[in-house]
Amino acid sequence: MKSKQIITIIAIILVVALIGWLGIGYYQKVFVKVQNPIVTMEIEGYGTVKIELYPDMAPNTVANFIKLANRGYYNGLTFHRTIPDFMIQGGDKKGDGTGAVYYSDLKDDGEEKAYTIEGEFIANGYKKNTLRHEEGVISMARGDYSQYGLTTEGYNSAGSQFFIMTGDNSSLNGLYSAFGKVTEGMDIVHKIENVEVVTRDSSATEGVDKPVNPPVITSITVETFGVDYGMPEVQDAFDVQNWLMQRYLTSAQ
Repeated sequence: MKSKQIITIIAIILVVALIGWLGIGYYQKVFVKVQNPIVTMEIEGYGTVKIELYPDMAPNTVANFIKLANRGYYNGLTFHRTIPDFMIQGGDKKGDGTGAVYYSDLKDDGEEKAYTIEGEFIANGYKKNTLRHEEGVISMARGDYSQYGLTTEGYNSAGSQFFIMTGDNSSLNGLYSAFGKVTEGMDIVHKIENVEVVTRDSSATEGVDKPVNPPVITSITVETFGVDYGMPEVQDAFDVQNWLMQRYLTSAQ
């Protein structure tokens, strides 16, 4: 009899504990606001830029950026493209906008193979991202293969390169994955947009909008306030050059 009473008491205690645990979880979900991740970007000779990320707008884009940043991927890279009253672009290993990011950059046992993430914006069928490309907004750079009839491949071609808006540009809204906004250091961003470039002549074969002395990103780290945003969903990068070569060989036969 005693043993039955003990078992009953233990069962009641477990049930009460479970209800309490569920209650706390519900309370936190409903009433406790989770702090958005905060990026600290140190730029050599310029200073510190702080950026708030918006996982509610572009969760996979944010997860990808956090993972790369906190693994040190961006440390030592540059802003390789700057356009006044438009944006500054960085995050490319090659420093010229043609580089790719690899699975091995994302995790220790990853392949030396390029990957990309899907675009989280309206034109790509993703409806939750309503962030506009206004001054201070950070967004993901991507390829544009629409001239070859490969619109979807271009939409899903972002990897590590990002750009920070230095002015408002509504033509980008719904076509690129915006995922955060500068909260401190916008004056530094504006200084970078006006650095000396090789040329502004769009017809030039090289050096267009490329800084003579590209500003160096000393480090990028992200404070997540204890939240684990996990590993991003990724896919093998589409190789447009290989696609074009295959088309050429097929047509030549």
